[in-house]
Amino acid sequence: MNSSTRQRMSHQARRQQLMTVAWNLVREQGSDALTLGRVAEEAGVSKPVVYDHFGTRHGLLAALYEDFDLRQNAIIEAAMNAAGDSLTDRAYVVASSYVDCVLTHGREIPDVLSALDSTPELAEVKRKYQHDFIEKFRGWFSEASLPQASMWGILGAADAISNAVVSGDISQQQGLAELQALIIKLVERHQ
Repeated sequence: MNSSTRQRMSHQARRQQLMTVAWNLVREQGSDALTLGRVAEEAGVSKPVVYDHFGTRHGLLAALYEDFDLRQNAIIEAAMNAAGDSLTDRAYVVASSYVDCVLTHGREIPDVLSALDSTPELAEVKRKYQHDFIEKFRGWFSEASLPQASMWGILGAADAISNAVVSGDISQQQGLAELQALIIKLVERHQ
């Protein structure tokens, strides 16, 4: 890419390019290799360009998680809007959408999630998105009065099962079936 093309890129297009480079770095080398300087080098831009978009490495990690969360929620939301009315159908849609989205990102998501837990500020970013997901889940299964502990249990199970599928400890089908069964049991228990 020549310098005149780089200069013409909009702020949003540049941010997306930098995010793509960052995801590729995490995928290929893990989150420890993720630095603003490294992203700049791989994107063919100067460090100040990357600092302008993310400020710090923590800002970049938060942006990556936000990017993942927005895509994941959009996929699940669209699937839930198209799902049947039965509890079995809705539980399957949530389980499959969650696992599929994590699978799409592979090992990057566990790496980014682990890095997010490295500071209180980043852990708070993660918690905000977890709370958002819990509220959506509560709406999708409004026929039940799910206690907060159950909501956190489903989210923890979804993360753990998805990570086990990504690492090859269980098959995708096993993960989907188990997560779907857990959702159904919890919802039925609190109806």
